[in-house]
Amino acid sequence: MPSLACVAGEPSGDLIAAPALAALKQIPSTRDLQVFGIGGPAMQAEGFISRWPMETLSVRGYVEALAQLPAILRLRSELLHYLLKVERPDVFLGVDAPDFNLGVETRLKQEGIATIHLVSPSIWAWRGGRIHKIARAVDRVLCLFPFEPEIYEKAGIAASYVGHPLASEIPEIVDQVGAKESLEIDGITIAVLPGSRQSEIELIGPLFFETMAILANQFKGQNLHFVLPVAAPHLRPAIEGLRQQLVASHPGIQLILLDGDANLALAAADVVLIASGTATLQAALWKKPMVISYKVPWLTAQIMKRQGYLPYVGLPNILCGEFVVPELLQDAAKPEDLAREVMHWLNHPEAVQALQKRFEELHRILKRPTGLLVAQAIEQSGAVIVGRSDDPNFDMNTEVDAVVVAFHRTFDFAGLTKLSAKIRSGARFIATNDDATYPTPHGVIPGGGSIVAAVATASGVQPMIAGKPYAPMATLVKAVLGETDLS
Repeated sequence: MPSLACVAGEPSGDLIAAPALAALKQIPSTRDLQVFGIGGPAMQAEGFISRWPMETLSVRGYVEALAQLPAILRLRSELLHYLLKVERPDVFLGVDAPDFNLGVETRLKQEGIATIHLVSPSIWAWRGGRIHKIARAVDRVLCLFPFEPEIYEKAGIAASYVGHPLASEIPEIVDQVGAKESLEIDGITIAVLPGSRQSEIELIGPLFFETMAILANQFKGQNLHFVLPVAAPHLRPAIEGLRQQLVASHPGIQLILLDGDANLALAAADVVLIASGTATLQAALWKKPMVISYKVPWLTAQIMKRQGYLPYVGLPNILCGEFVVPELLQDAAKPEDLAREVMHWLNHPEAVQALQKRFEELHRILKRPTGLLVAQAIEQSGAVIVGRSDDPNFDMNTEVDAVVVAFHRTFDFAGLTKLSAKIRSGARFIATNDDATYPTPHGVIPGGGSIVAAVATASGVQPMIAGKPYAPMATLVKAVLGETDLS
């Protein structure tokens, strides 16, 4: 049965991949596709089998990744062994997590497995030549933002714009009243999203809770509510500890912790205090004014500063091409300054209305049938190996689109009969090369070209030859290397 291996390394990737898995079940040719790999609860709800926990890959930052490096390398080794030796997939879909997935994709592509990468690495935000690494790793990149495919096409990499699944999931018209009723609250509501990784909760959590304390003092005696969706169960103990400290110092504070359900928190919010990441786009699609913040260890910050060249890090600002919402990062991320920026939005409704118009236009641009487009790309990339000429159990009634002929030491008349019959029935005839002989330590023997000539004579069809000295392979190498002269 055809199979798809998929790796999503964090909650945002899990949410992005899930609609594609649902759409695969609606396409006749992929309805029974086996899907497995590494994923989260949203993917598993669509029948995905996660063979390893996703949390191992949920690391952000260079220093933080070093601490997890042994576990990550061990996981990559186990995954590659499984995919190449135990359960070889027809297609591999890497969802975001480029530092992990590109290495996996490179190896799988070398082994002849079709590779697709969903969510373009931020090549437009960072210096360096990562695009050449991407070219070696993937057959196609599926881009969530409309300006990205052109960058890849200039480098000779196939790319498609599929829109962002959040734009289809989130309604264009926000029912804030209904969301507040669901939470049984009214008055001013501030959503607080400190991140989805343990390292983010450790670094950003205390900052955001101090900011909540300042805002609680400023709104003392008023109807103020904070809503904090806990992104994953393993984050709850740390957040509960911060909550207890806040309640002890501010007994009357109204803080609701949700198990996930960031959409409900964002729908109800008047303003959002949020860590940089995919969640900022989620907040923009809910048309919410926000204050973006982020902190990483000093060394990580220095490395990122030298690699980045865009003046902003938040997705709303990147997509709008200017600072439409404030960003307070690293040393600038102080509780009193975050509280001041939150108050600015609350005190300037006209600025909120102007921002909402920008976000409405952004929503229209990003809204596409993303799940279906990703599913179709997977379907079109799946070159399924249906059999070998030396397999005695090969069913000759199996439909074959292409016959690939290469050097084979034990090729016999039975194989010749099978291959020529399929080619005469309309299958495409592809040869790896037309070398008539093959040198060995014991002398020259008939090469792949001899087999190709025999199949061509038996079928009456001349092949397309992919390898040296013909164009197809050279053209592919040229595209991957980005060279204009291979001489």
